[in-house]
Amino acid sequence: MKYLLKYLKNYKLECVLGPLFKLLEASFELFIPLLVRRIIDIGVAGRDADYIIKNGALMVALGLIGLVCSLAAQYFSAKAAVFASAAIKSDVFRNIMSLSYSEIDNIGTSTMITRMTGDINTLQNGINMSLRLLLRSPFVVFGAVIMSFFIDLNAAGIFVLTVIFLAVVVYGVMFITAPLHKNVQGKLDTVTLSLRSSLNGVRVIRAFGLEKSMQKEFTDANGDLVQLQLRTGKISALLNPVTFVMINGAAIWLIWSGAMSVDAGTLTQGSVVALINYMSQILVELIKLANMIVLITKSIACADRIAALLNTKPSMTEGTVDKEWTGAACRVDFENCALKYGNSGENALDGISFSVMPGEIIGVIGGTGSGKTTLINLIPRFYDVCEGRVKVDGTDVREYRYSALRKRIAVVPQRSVLLSGSIRKNMLMGAENVSDDEIYSALKTAEAYEIVMGKEGALDYMVSHDGTDFSGGQRQRLCIARALLKKPGILILDDSTSALDYATDAALRKNLRSLAQSPTVFIVSQRTASIMHADKIIVLDEGRAVGQGTHAQLLECCSVYREIYESQN
Repeated sequence: MKYLLKYLKNYKLECVLGPLFKLLEASFELFIPLLVRRIIDIGVAGRDADYIIKNGALMVALGLIGLVCSLAAQYFSAKAAVFASAAIKSDVFRNIMSLSYSEIDNIGTSTMITRMTGDINTLQNGINMSLRLLLRSPFVVFGAVIMSFFIDLNAAGIFVLTVIFLAVVVYGVMFITAPLHKNVQGKLDTVTLSLRSSLNGVRVIRAFGLEKSMQKEFTDANGDLVQLQLRTGKISALLNPVTFVMINGAAIWLIWSGAMSVDAGTLTQGSVVALINYMSQILVELIKLANMIVLITKSIACADRIAALLNTKPSMTEGTVDKEWTGAACRVDFENCALKYGNSGENALDGISFSVMPGEIIGVIGGTGSGKTTLINLIPRFYDVCEGRVKVDGTDVREYRYSALRKRIAVVPQRSVLLSGSIRKNMLMGAENVSDDEIYSALKTAEAYEIVMGKEGALDYMVSHDGTDFSGGQRQRLCIARALLKKPGILILDDSTSALDYATDAALRKNLRSLAQSPTVFIVSQRTASIMHADKIIVLDEGRAVGQGTHAQLLECCSVYREIYESQN
């Protein structure tokens, strides 16, 4: 929580003015019972209408001034809370964008979404409430106790004992519920993950008729969350009834002792009414304080989770080399590379060594889980090797600045992603200041020109969320066109032609070879037909390169490649 307080330093004035105006409002409120006492003891007792009207008007004036102070306090508190939470969101998002694939895999997408939305919103409400009530409520409570000393010492003892017992109850509940609220947010992550998985895979779920099993999985996760929330809520709910019982008990005690003092002539009726008013003020403020304690407890738990995400540092550090790129095809060298994921016991890749000359087309093939995607992810440095090194144009990728390295590379991932917006907007993600003619040229190379021209508005056609208005093959071709428009030195196609028919796949490969300025191309594929014409083919098996060479060479000397080829022909 302390870590996040720095976001309020730019709003010091608001953080001072918000509580200050609330204290002013509370000060005016504390004078009201004294005026009531004077009206009863002097105005009513003496039947002085002018005195009653005069003090009544003063009460109305104090009320109006208090209202203005309250509105000002809410404005400044809300301003500080909203702008601070906006700054936190920006920094959290910036930090997430700086994390490597390893950290993102470990944290989980659902957890990051929950912390970016629900946790920060809860923290914002907690900051707002704290600035408004954290000082006001205790100020009114202790102010009422102090005022009671000026009225009657015996009655003041009742106030002191009541406040002490209430403080024990409030802090006891807070101490118990703080870790529970943190666990609730963790369970919320699980529910979010289940919901996200179900929504993303809804077509697969329906295709296999798994609606009931997914519903049961979500219900179980949601049920665990509900049970923990109920347990936490039951403990938190004790605050209000216990507070009511204690305050009302104190009020009964106060009325009884006040009545005895009035009969004895040591206390006036107006003083008893004033004391009852002060006890009522304590009741109202403690109800507010109880609700605020619940919210602050949640906010502290959320703040810890947000701070943990902000304190997560990328395992990879950016290099310093900002090597100028001429726009030519790049050379790539793998030198005895090995990679291990997280705490995995075995290497995902081990002993990978090969060189790729500028402009060559390299095929990467192997069985499922053999490390094909892992291998090509090392080139743009999505992951770092644990042994060896990967070099682009003679420089270790770990020495490059990210921007200098990745401007040379265009990646078409396994899952084709189109963002909401026009086709033109999607095409311009990797390249700026390009003409429509250049976009059309890239679309023709990717065999996607007819797809775009068949849509109303062509480049201005609005793509739906995740590109669901295109088929899998159409999305793949549009993503390839987007990558080509960048005119990269290295083009990586990570199984991104899997949804294409053989004729389209062949036409695409032919177009890639006929480019005026051919990049170095890596084609990851499960089909030998997609890579058999490559200049070199890398065959992977359980993270090791078990074969390198042309199609003809591998058929003769690599049993793994020969088995894959024969199984497809």
